[in-house]
Amino acid sequence: MRVSGTRRAALLGAVLAALGAQVPPAAQATAHGHHGHPVRCAGAPHGHATRACAARRIAASGAQRLHRAHLPSAGPTTAAPQPAPTAQGTTTPATTGAPPTTATQPVNPAPPQAAMPPASTLPVYWGAWIGSSLTGTEAPWDAGAITAFGRDAGKAPSLVNFSSPFANCYASPCTTYAFPAAEFDTIRGQGAIPFFSWATDALPLSGDQSAYRLSTIAAGGQDAYITAWATAARDWGHPFFLRFNWEMNGNWFPWSPGKNGNSAADFVAAWRHVHDIFTRVGATNVTWVWCPNIDPDSVLTPLSSVYPGDAYVDWTALDGYNWNTPWTSFAALFGATYDRITTAIAPSKPMLVGETASTETGGSKAQWITDMFQSLATRFPRIRGLLWFDKLDDGMDWPIETSASATAAFRAGVADPRYVANTAAALPPGPIAPPGG
Repeated sequence: MRVSGTRRAALLGAVLAALGAQVPPAAQATAHGHHGHPVRCAGAPHGHATRACAARRIAASGAQRLHRAHLPSAGPTTAAPQPAPTAQGTTTPATTGAPPTTATQPVNPAPPQAAMPPASTLPVYWGAWIGSSLTGTEAPWDAGAITAFGRDAGKAPSLVNFSSPFANCYASPCTTYAFPAAEFDTIRGQGAIPFFSWATDALPLSGDQSAYRLSTIAAGGQDAYITAWATAARDWGHPFFLRFNWEMNGNWFPWSPGKNGNSAADFVAAWRHVHDIFTRVGATNVTWVWCPNIDPDSVLTPLSSVYPGDAYVDWTALDGYNWNTPWTSFAALFGATYDRITTAIAPSKPMLVGETASTETGGSKAQWITDMFQSLATRFPRIRGLLWFDKLDDGMDWPIETSASATAAFRAGVADPRYVANTAAALPPGPIAPPGG
Protein backbone atom coordinates (compact mmCIF):
# COMPACT_ATOMS: atom_id res chain seq x y z
CA MET A 1 0.00 0.00 0.00
CA ARG A 2 1.55 3.29 -1.09
CA VAL A 3 1.46 6.53 0.82
CA SER A 4 0.91 9.84 -0.93
CA GLY A 5 3.36 12.72 -0.70
CA THR A 6 0.71 14.65 1.19
CA ARG A 7 0.47 11.88 3.80
CA ARG A 8 4.23 11.79 4.18
CA ALA A 9 4.35 15.55 4.63
CA ALA A 10 1.68 15.23 7.32
CA LEU A 11 3.73 12.57 9.13
CA LEU A 12 6.79 14.79 8.86
CA GLY A 13 4.85 17.71 10.29
CA ALA A 14 3.60 15.61 13.19
CA VAL A 15 7.12 14.58 14.18
CA LEU A 16 8.44 18.13 13.86
CA ALA A 17 5.51 19.51 15.83
CA ALA A 18 6.23 17.07 18.63
CA LEU A 19 9.75 18.46 18.75
CA GLY A 20 8.60 22.08 18.73
CA ALA A 21 10.08 22.68 15.29
CA GLN A 22 8.58 24.41 12.29
CA VAL A 23 8.10 22.60 8.99
CA PRO A 24 9.77 24.64 6.27
CA PRO A 25 7.51 25.15 3.24
CA ALA A 26 10.15 23.55 1.03
CA ALA A 27 10.14 20.42 3.19
CA GLN A 28 6.35 20.28 3.01
CA ALA A 29 6.53 20.45 -0.76
CA THR A 30 9.36 17.98 -1.27
CA ALA A 31 8.73 15.28 1.30
CA HIS A 32 8.72 12.20 -0.94
CA GLY A 33 7.62 14.47 -3.76
CA HIS A 34 7.32 14.01 -7.48
CA HIS A 35 10.51 11.98 -7.84
CA GLY A 36 9.98 9.75 -4.82
CA HIS A 37 12.99 11.10 -2.95
CA PRO A 38 12.81 11.59 0.82
CA VAL A 39 13.29 14.97 2.42
CA ARG A 40 16.94 15.96 2.22
CA CYS A 41 18.47 17.06 5.50
CA ALA A 42 21.70 18.76 4.52
CA GLY A 43 24.31 20.03 6.89
CA ALA A 44 25.78 18.43 9.97
CA PRO A 45 26.98 14.83 9.86
CA HIS A 46 25.05 12.15 11.69
CA GLY A 47 25.28 12.57 15.43
CA HIS A 48 25.49 16.36 15.16
CA ALA A 49 22.23 17.00 13.35
CA THR A 50 19.62 19.25 14.87
CA ARG A 51 16.55 17.62 16.39
CA ALA A 52 14.45 19.02 13.53
CA CYS A 53 16.87 17.50 11.02
CA ALA A 54 16.68 14.21 12.91
CA ALA A 55 12.91 14.40 12.79
CA ARG A 56 12.97 14.78 9.04
CA ARG A 57 15.17 11.72 8.72
CA ILE A 58 12.92 9.67 11.01
CA ALA A 59 9.75 10.87 9.26
CA ALA A 60 11.13 10.03 5.84
CA SER A 61 12.37 6.65 7.06
CA GLY A 62 9.17 5.90 8.91
CA ALA A 63 6.41 7.11 6.62
CA GLN A 64 7.33 4.51 4.03
CA ARG A 65 6.38 1.73 6.46
CA LEU A 66 2.72 2.26 5.61
CA HIS A 67 3.20 1.00 2.09
CA ARG A 68 4.19 -2.47 3.21
CA ALA A 69 1.50 -3.06 5.81
CA HIS A 70 0.46 -5.62 4.55
CA LEU A 71 0.05 -8.26 1.93
CA PRO A 72 -2.73 -10.75 2.73
CA SER A 73 -1.58 -14.20 3.73
CA ALA A 74 -3.67 -17.30 3.27
CA GLY A 75 -6.74 -15.21 2.52
CA PRO A 76 -9.91 -14.42 4.45
CA THR A 77 -11.74 -17.16 6.25
CA THR A 78 -14.76 -16.24 4.13
CA ALA A 79 -14.79 -14.88 0.62
CA ALA A 80 -14.16 -11.15 0.36
CA PRO A 81 -12.58 -8.77 -2.13
CA GLN A 82 -8.91 -8.39 -1.39
CA PRO A 83 -5.95 -6.69 -3.02
CA ALA A 84 -3.78 -8.72 -5.35
CA PRO A 85 -0.56 -10.07 -3.82
CA THR A 86 1.44 -7.62 -5.93
CA ALA A 87 -0.60 -4.54 -5.06
CA GLN A 88 2.21 -3.13 -2.96
CA GLY A 89 5.05 -4.43 -5.05
CA THR A 90 6.85 -3.38 -8.18
CA THR A 91 5.94 -0.15 -9.92
CA THR A 92 9.42 0.71 -11.12
CA PRO A 93 11.61 -1.63 -13.17
CA ALA A 94 14.94 -2.64 -11.74
CA THR A 95 17.85 -0.59 -12.96
CA THR A 96 21.12 -1.91 -14.20
CA GLY A 97 24.65 -0.65 -14.27
CA ALA A 98 26.99 0.60 -11.61
CA PRO A 99 25.60 2.81 -8.85
CA PRO A 100 26.67 6.45 -8.55
CA THR A 101 30.21 6.87 -7.31
CA THR A 102 29.89 10.49 -6.17
CA ALA A 103 27.70 11.27 -3.19
CA THR A 104 25.19 14.04 -3.73
CA GLN A 105 24.59 14.38 0.01
CA PRO A 106 26.96 14.43 2.98
CA VAL A 107 28.14 10.93 3.69
CA ASN A 108 27.76 9.76 7.29
CA PRO A 109 30.47 7.21 8.06
CA ALA A 110 30.30 4.71 10.85
CA PRO A 111 31.24 6.18 14.22
CA PRO A 112 35.00 6.05 14.76
CA GLN A 113 36.25 3.20 16.92
CA ALA A 114 39.40 3.15 18.98
CA ALA A 115 40.28 -0.34 17.78
CA MET A 116 38.65 -2.83 15.48
CA PRO A 117 37.18 -5.67 17.57
CA PRO A 118 37.72 -9.22 16.39
CA ALA A 119 35.23 -10.38 13.80
CA SER A 120 32.44 -12.58 15.05
CA THR A 121 32.25 -16.10 13.71
CA LEU A 122 28.87 -16.86 15.29
CA PRO A 123 26.34 -18.22 12.78
CA VAL A 124 23.59 -15.93 11.48
CA TYR A 125 20.18 -16.68 9.96
CA TRP A 126 19.56 -14.55 6.89
CA GLY A 127 17.01 -13.95 4.16
CA ALA A 128 14.63 -11.34 2.80
CA TRP A 129 11.18 -9.94 2.31
CA ILE A 130 11.05 -10.83 -1.38
CA GLY A 131 8.94 -8.72 -3.73
CA SER A 132 7.46 -9.34 -7.14
CA SER A 133 10.33 -7.92 -9.21
CA LEU A 134 12.03 -11.32 -9.62
CA THR A 135 9.17 -13.45 -10.95
CA GLY A 136 6.11 -11.18 -11.10
CA THR A 137 4.69 -12.51 -7.81
CA GLU A 138 5.88 -12.00 -4.26
CA ALA A 139 7.15 -14.75 -2.04
CA PRO A 140 5.77 -16.94 -0.57
CA TRP A 141 2.85 -16.92 -3.02
CA ASP A 142 5.45 -17.88 -5.63
CA ALA A 143 8.11 -20.30 -4.42
CA GLY A 144 10.08 -19.39 -7.53
CA ALA A 145 10.71 -15.94 -6.07
CA ILE A 146 12.54 -17.55 -3.14
CA THR A 147 14.58 -19.67 -5.55
CA ALA A 148 15.40 -16.63 -7.68
CA PHE A 149 16.54 -14.58 -4.71
CA GLY A 150 18.73 -17.46 -3.54
CA ARG A 151 20.23 -17.72 -7.01
CA ASP A 152 21.10 -14.01 -6.98
CA ALA A 153 22.49 -14.24 -3.43
CA GLY A 154 24.58 -17.31 -4.23
CA LYS A 155 22.94 -19.53 -1.60
CA ALA A 156 19.42 -20.37 -0.47
CA PRO A 157 18.08 -18.13 2.33
CA SER A 158 17.29 -19.46 5.76
CA LEU A 159 14.54 -16.87 6.48
CA VAL A 160 11.62 -15.53 4.41
CA ASN A 161 9.50 -12.65 5.68
CA PHE A 162 5.92 -11.76 4.74
CA SER A 163 3.00 -10.16 6.53
CA SER A 164 -0.71 -9.99 7.21
CA PRO A 165 -3.13 -7.82 9.17
CA PHE A 166 -5.88 -9.27 11.31
CA ALA A 167 -8.70 -8.49 8.89
CA ASN A 168 -9.88 -7.38 5.46
CA CYS A 169 -12.48 -4.61 5.66
CA TYR A 170 -12.60 -3.63 2.01
CA ALA A 171 -16.11 -5.09 2.08
CA SER A 172 -18.62 -5.26 4.89
CA PRO A 173 -18.61 -7.24 7.05
CA CYS A 174 -14.89 -7.53 7.68
CA THR A 175 -13.33 -10.96 7.25
CA THR A 176 -10.31 -12.26 9.12
CA TYR A 177 -7.12 -13.73 7.72
CA ALA A 178 -6.51 -17.31 8.76
CA PHE A 179 -3.18 -18.77 9.80
CA PRO A 180 -1.22 -19.03 6.50
CA ALA A 181 -0.37 -22.73 6.66
CA ALA A 182 0.00 -23.14 2.89
CA GLU A 183 2.43 -20.22 2.65
CA PHE A 184 4.39 -21.49 5.64
CA ASP A 185 4.62 -24.87 3.92
CA THR A 186 5.96 -23.17 0.79
CA ILE A 187 8.69 -21.46 2.78
CA ARG A 188 9.56 -24.61 4.69
CA GLY A 189 9.58 -26.53 1.42
CA GLN A 190 12.43 -24.24 0.35
CA GLY A 191 14.28 -25.15 3.52
CA ALA A 192 13.73 -21.72 5.09
CA ILE A 193 12.12 -20.61 8.35
CA PRO A 194 8.91 -18.57 8.09
CA PHE A 195 9.34 -15.08 9.54
CA PHE A 196 5.81 -13.76 9.81
CA SER A 197 4.92 -10.13 10.50
CA TRP A 198 1.44 -10.02 12.06
CA ALA A 199 -0.38 -6.83 12.98
CA THR A 200 -3.48 -5.81 14.90
CA ASP A 201 -5.15 -3.78 12.16
CA ALA A 202 -7.38 -4.12 9.14
CA LEU A 203 -7.17 -3.22 5.47
CA PRO A 204 -7.58 -0.55 4.31
CA LEU A 205 -5.44 1.36 6.76
CA SER A 206 -7.49 4.47 6.02
CA GLY A 207 -10.60 2.76 7.41
CA ASP A 208 -12.00 2.53 10.93
CA GLN A 209 -9.46 0.77 13.16
CA SER A 210 -11.37 1.08 16.44
CA ALA A 211 -12.05 -2.67 16.66
CA TYR A 212 -8.27 -3.20 16.65
CA ARG A 213 -7.40 -0.59 19.27
CA LEU A 214 -4.81 -2.04 21.63
CA SER A 215 -6.97 -1.55 24.71
CA THR A 216 -9.70 -3.53 22.93
CA ILE A 217 -7.22 -6.31 22.13
CA ALA A 218 -6.02 -6.40 25.75
CA ALA A 219 -9.60 -6.53 27.01
CA GLY A 220 -10.36 -9.63 24.93
CA GLY A 221 -12.17 -8.00 22.02
CA GLN A 222 -10.40 -10.18 19.44
CA ASP A 223 -9.89 -13.30 21.56
CA ALA A 224 -11.93 -15.65 19.35
CA TYR A 225 -9.88 -14.80 16.28
CA ILE A 226 -6.52 -14.80 18.08
CA THR A 227 -7.28 -18.13 19.76
CA ALA A 228 -8.22 -19.74 16.44
CA TRP A 229 -5.05 -18.39 14.81
CA ALA A 230 -2.85 -19.53 17.69
CA THR A 231 -4.44 -22.98 17.68
CA ALA A 232 -3.78 -23.33 13.94
CA ALA A 233 -0.18 -22.23 14.52
CA ARG A 234 0.19 -24.92 17.17
CA ASP A 235 -1.31 -27.54 14.89
CA TRP A 236 1.03 -26.58 12.02
CA GLY A 237 3.69 -27.71 14.44
CA HIS A 238 6.95 -26.35 13.05
CA PRO A 239 9.05 -23.51 14.50
CA PHE A 240 8.59 -20.01 13.07
CA PHE A 241 9.32 -16.40 13.99
CA LEU A 242 6.38 -14.12 14.79
CA ARG A 243 7.16 -10.41 14.50
CA PHE A 244 4.16 -8.89 16.22
CA ASN A 245 3.17 -5.21 15.79
CA TRP A 246 6.60 -4.10 14.59
CA GLU A 247 8.01 -0.55 14.55
CA MET A 248 5.71 0.31 17.43
CA ASN A 249 7.93 3.17 18.56
CA GLY A 250 7.10 5.13 15.40
CA ASN A 251 3.93 7.02 14.57
CA TRP A 252 3.08 5.52 11.18
CA PHE A 253 1.17 2.35 12.09
CA PRO A 254 -2.29 2.07 13.70
CA TRP A 255 -0.86 0.08 16.63
CA SER A 256 1.65 2.77 17.62
CA PRO A 257 1.22 4.77 20.83
CA GLY A 258 -0.51 8.01 19.95
CA LYS A 259 -2.41 6.41 17.05
CA ASN A 260 -5.92 4.95 17.14
CA GLY A 261 -6.31 5.88 20.82
CA ASN A 262 -3.31 3.77 21.87
CA SER A 263 -0.79 4.35 24.64
CA ALA A 264 2.53 2.69 25.39
CA ALA A 265 0.91 0.89 28.32
CA ASP A 266 -1.80 -0.38 25.96
CA PHE A 267 0.88 -1.77 23.65
CA VAL A 268 2.49 -3.76 26.46
CA ALA A 269 -0.88 -5.01 27.76
CA ALA A 270 -2.03 -6.10 24.29
CA TRP A 271 1.26 -7.89 23.54
CA ARG A 272 1.12 -9.78 26.83
CA HIS A 273 -2.53 -10.69 26.33
CA VAL A 274 -1.92 -12.12 22.84
CA HIS A 275 1.19 -13.94 24.05
CA ASP A 276 -0.80 -15.44 26.93
CA ILE A 277 -3.37 -16.84 24.50
CA PHE A 278 -0.62 -18.60 22.53
CA THR A 279 0.77 -19.98 25.77
CA ARG A 280 -2.65 -21.18 26.88
CA VAL A 281 -3.30 -23.14 23.67
CA GLY A 282 0.19 -24.64 23.72
CA ALA A 283 1.67 -22.89 20.65
CA THR A 284 5.24 -23.42 21.82
CA ASN A 285 6.56 -23.47 18.25
CA VAL A 286 6.23 -19.67 18.05
CA THR A 287 9.29 -17.45 18.56
CA TRP A 288 8.25 -13.93 19.58
CA VAL A 289 10.15 -11.05 17.97
CA TRP A 290 9.96 -7.51 19.38
CA CYS A 291 11.02 -5.17 16.58
CA PRO A 292 11.16 -1.38 17.00
CA ASN A 293 12.43 1.03 14.37
CA ILE A 294 15.92 2.45 14.69
CA ASP A 295 15.96 5.71 16.63
CA PRO A 296 19.51 7.08 16.42
CA ASP A 297 18.52 10.51 17.76
CA SER A 298 15.98 9.38 20.41
CA VAL A 299 13.00 11.21 18.90
CA LEU A 300 10.52 8.31 18.83
CA THR A 301 8.53 6.64 21.63
CA PRO A 302 11.00 5.53 24.35
CA LEU A 303 11.80 1.87 23.85
CA SER A 304 11.59 1.00 27.53
CA SER A 305 7.93 2.08 27.60
CA VAL A 306 6.90 -0.42 24.89
CA TYR A 307 9.02 -3.42 25.89
CA PRO A 308 6.68 -6.23 27.04
CA GLY A 309 9.29 -7.85 29.30
CA ASP A 310 11.75 -10.71 28.98
CA ALA A 311 9.10 -13.34 29.75
CA TYR A 312 7.17 -12.25 26.64
CA VAL A 313 9.99 -11.78 24.12
CA ASP A 314 12.34 -14.37 22.60
CA TRP A 315 14.31 -12.18 20.18
CA THR A 316 14.66 -8.45 19.69
CA ALA A 317 15.03 -6.85 16.27
CA LEU A 318 15.49 -3.51 14.52
CA ASP A 319 14.34 -2.03 11.21
CA GLY A 320 16.27 0.73 9.44
CA TYR A 321 17.05 2.01 5.94
CA ASN A 322 19.58 4.21 4.17
CA TRP A 323 17.30 6.67 2.37
CA ASN A 324 20.14 9.08 1.52
CA THR A 325 18.63 11.69 3.88
CA PRO A 326 21.62 12.07 4.12
CA TRP A 327 23.56 8.99 3.06
CA THR A 328 24.22 7.04 6.27
CA SER A 329 26.11 3.84 6.96
CA PHE A 330 24.50 0.78 8.51
CA ALA A 331 26.61 1.23 11.64
CA ALA A 332 25.56 4.86 12.07
CA LEU A 333 21.90 4.01 11.52
CA PHE A 334 21.71 1.04 13.89
CA GLY A 335 24.45 1.62 16.45
CA ALA A 336 22.78 3.79 19.09
CA THR A 337 19.52 1.82 19.21
CA TYR A 338 21.37 -1.49 19.18
CA ASP A 339 23.39 -0.33 22.18
CA ARG A 340 20.29 0.73 24.13
CA ILE A 341 18.57 -2.61 23.57
CA THR A 342 21.55 -4.89 24.14
CA THR A 343 22.83 -3.11 27.25
CA ALA A 344 19.74 -1.76 29.01
CA ILE A 345 16.41 -3.02 27.67
CA ALA A 346 16.91 -6.67 26.71
CA PRO A 347 20.56 -7.60 27.30
CA SER A 348 19.83 -11.32 27.51
CA LYS A 349 18.03 -11.58 24.17
CA PRO A 350 19.49 -12.37 20.74
CA MET A 351 18.81 -9.77 18.07
CA LEU A 352 18.13 -9.74 14.34
CA VAL A 353 17.63 -7.13 11.65
CA GLY A 354 13.95 -7.26 10.69
CA GLU A 355 14.23 -4.99 7.64
CA THR A 356 17.07 -3.09 6.03
CA ALA A 357 18.18 -1.88 2.61
CA SER A 358 19.95 0.99 0.89
CA THR A 359 19.18 3.14 -2.11
CA GLU A 360 21.63 3.48 -5.01
CA THR A 361 21.20 7.26 -4.96
CA GLY A 362 23.81 9.35 -3.18
CA GLY A 363 26.68 6.90 -2.84
CA SER A 364 27.79 3.37 -3.62
CA LYS A 365 25.11 0.86 -2.63
CA ALA A 366 27.61 -1.94 -3.18
CA GLN A 367 30.05 -0.38 -0.71
CA TRP A 368 27.21 0.25 1.76
CA ILE A 369 26.36 -3.47 1.64
CA THR A 370 30.01 -4.47 2.00
CA ASP A 371 30.38 -2.18 4.99
CA MET A 372 27.16 -3.57 6.49
CA PHE A 373 28.52 -7.10 6.51
CA GLN A 374 31.81 -5.89 7.98
CA SER A 375 29.93 -4.01 10.71
CA LEU A 376 27.74 -7.01 11.49
CA ALA A 377 30.86 -9.07 12.14
CA THR A 378 32.62 -6.44 14.28
CA ARG A 379 30.30 -3.77 15.69
CA PHE A 380 27.13 -5.90 16.10
CA PRO A 381 28.03 -9.36 17.45
CA ARG A 382 24.60 -9.77 19.11
CA ILE A 383 22.83 -9.68 15.74
CA ARG A 384 22.16 -13.31 14.79
CA GLY A 385 19.68 -12.79 11.97
CA LEU A 386 19.46 -10.51 8.92
CA LEU A 387 16.51 -9.80 6.64
CA TRP A 388 16.95 -7.60 3.56
CA PHE A 389 13.94 -5.74 2.12
CA ASP A 390 14.13 -6.98 -1.46
CA LYS A 391 11.21 -5.04 -2.90
CA LEU A 392 10.92 -2.19 -5.39
CA ASP A 393 8.57 -0.22 -3.22
CA ASP A 394 7.50 3.39 -2.80
CA GLY A 395 9.58 4.30 -5.82
CA MET A 396 12.73 3.20 -3.98
CA ASP A 397 15.43 0.90 -5.31
CA TRP A 398 15.82 -1.41 -2.32
CA PRO A 399 16.49 -4.86 -3.90
CA ILE A 400 19.99 -6.23 -4.13
CA GLU A 401 19.35 -6.68 -7.85
CA THR A 402 19.22 -2.95 -8.72
CA SER A 403 22.83 -3.11 -9.93
CA ALA A 404 25.31 -5.82 -10.69
CA SER A 405 27.71 -4.38 -8.12
CA ALA A 406 25.08 -4.42 -5.35
CA THR A 407 24.16 -8.00 -6.15
CA ALA A 408 27.81 -9.01 -6.09
CA ALA A 409 28.40 -7.25 -2.77
CA PHE A 410 25.48 -9.00 -1.13
CA ARG A 411 26.52 -12.35 -2.59
CA ALA A 412 30.04 -11.86 -1.23
CA GLY A 413 28.64 -10.98 2.21
CA VAL A 414 26.45 -14.05 2.64
CA ALA A 415 29.18 -16.26 1.18
CA ASP A 416 30.74 -16.10 4.63
CA PRO A 417 30.07 -19.56 6.12
CA ARG A 418 28.53 -18.00 9.21
CA TYR A 419 25.45 -17.05 7.14
CA VAL A 420 23.63 -20.33 7.42
CA ALA A 421 21.85 -21.95 4.50
CA ASN A 422 18.31 -23.31 4.31
CA THR A 423 18.24 -25.90 7.08
CA ALA A 424 14.83 -25.29 8.64
CA ALA A 425 14.04 -28.98 8.71
CA ALA A 426 16.82 -29.51 11.23
CA LEU A 427 15.31 -27.16 13.84
CA PRO A 428 14.24 -28.80 17.10
CA PRO A 429 10.75 -28.14 18.50
CA GLY A 430 10.14 -25.05 20.59
CA PRO A 431 11.31 -21.46 20.32
CA ILE A 432 14.14 -20.89 17.84
CA ALA A 433 17.57 -20.39 19.37
CA PRO A 434 20.37 -18.52 17.59
CA PRO A 435 22.01 -20.79 15.03
CA GLY A 436 24.86 -22.75 16.50
CA GLY A 437 23.52 -22.26 20.02
